[in-house]
Amino acid sequence: MEKIDILSLTPEVLGQHLAEMGEPKFRAKQLFSWLHQKQVTEFDQMTTLSLQLRQKLNEKFCINRLNIARRLASSTDDTVKYLYELPDGNFVETVLMDYHHGKSLCISTQVGCRMGCQFCASTIAGYVRDLMPSELLLQIYETQRDAGCRIDSIVLMGIGEPLDNFENVVQFFRILSHPDGMQMSLRHVALSTCGLVPRIRQLADLRLGVTLSVSLHSPENRHRSEIMPINRRYPVEELLDACRYYFDTTGRRVTIEYAVINGVNNTRADALQLARRLRGMQCHVNLIPVNPIRERSFRSFRKDVERFQRELTGLGINATIRRTLGSDIQAACGQLRRDADQQKQTAAQTVKNESGNTLFGGGKN
Repeated sequence: MEKIDILSLTPEVLGQHLAEMGEPKFRAKQLFSWLHQKQVTEFDQMTTLSLQLRQKLNEKFCINRLNIARRLASSTDDTVKYLYELPDGNFVETVLMDYHHGKSLCISTQVGCRMGCQFCASTIAGYVRDLMPSELLLQIYETQRDAGCRIDSIVLMGIGEPLDNFENVVQFFRILSHPDGMQMSLRHVALSTCGLVPRIRQLADLRLGVTLSVSLHSPENRHRSEIMPINRRYPVEELLDACRYYFDTTGRRVTIEYAVINGVNNTRADALQLARRLRGMQCHVNLIPVNPIRERSFRSFRKDVERFQRELTGLGINATIRRTLGSDIQAACGQLRRDADQQKQTAAQTVKNESGNTLFGGGKN
C-alpha cells in the first residue's frame, strides 16, 4: 500500500486518519505541530508520542524531503538559488532573497508551465505536473534548514502558474497559516498570476489576505496575446475587472507586474494606454527588467525602464522598478531546471548507448 503524504494534510484531515487508527482527537494537534512547527523529518523524532504510535504512523504515512541538486550563491548580493529534486526525480527552483524587511522566498508551484508566455524560461520545457502542498511547504522548510534562518515572506512567482494548481495552493495556504503550524500571516504572501480570471475571482471570495500580483506586460490586447496566449481567453478588460473585484472584495491593493521589453511594450503610446487602463484603480505598477534567456531575444535596458517609469509617474500612475537580485546566478526561473533535465536525459542516453554497445558487441576487444 502506498504511504500517505502526511505533510499535505490539513489538521482536520489528519485528525480523521488518526481517529480511524483509534487515536484521541488531541493527537492531531501534537502531530501537526511536530511536522510544521518543529519541522521534523522522521517520526522517531516525535518524542512526545509513544513508540507504538510512531511505528503505526511510519507504516501508514511518509514525511517527504527535497534534495538540493544545486545551490548557487550570488557574488553580488545575498541571493541564493536552489535547484530542488523532488521525490519523483523532477526538479523545481526556489530563490532566497534578502530584503531590509527580512528573508523572502520565491517558490515554484508546478513542474513546468503550460501558459506559454514568450518571455518566460519556465514554459519552454513544457508542463509536467502540479506540486502537492507538501512540495510547496518543503521548499520553505528545506531552505530554512540549509540557510539557518526563518523565512519572513513568500512569493509564489517561481516555475508554474499558481492559479492553475488552485486546490493544492489553497491547501498550502491553510497549512502555512495554521496556528498549530508555521503561523505565517498570509498578508506576507504574494501570488503572481498571468491572468486566470475565474480563479482570481474565486481566490478573492476566499478572503485569505494574500497579495495578488498580476502579470500584465502589455495594455493592448493584440500585443499581449502575442506574448501571453492566456490573453486570447481572458483579454485585458476582463483581467482588470477581476483585479478591481479582488480589491473590492479583499481590500488588498493589486500589484500590476510589467516586464519592460525593448521594442515590444516600452513606447510612449504603451505608457499612455497603460495609464488609461489603470486610472482610478487601486494598484501599484512594478516594472521588471527582463532576465535574458538563451532561446529568446527579449531584452531590457535600464535607461528604457527608467524612462518608462518616469512616463507613468508623470501620468499619475504609481510605478517602481523591481530591484534586480541574483543576476549572476541564472536569475530567470526555469533555466536551472531545464539544464538539469537535459543533463539527466544525456546521462540516461549515454548509459543506454553503452549498454547497447556491450549487448551487441559494439565495444573493442
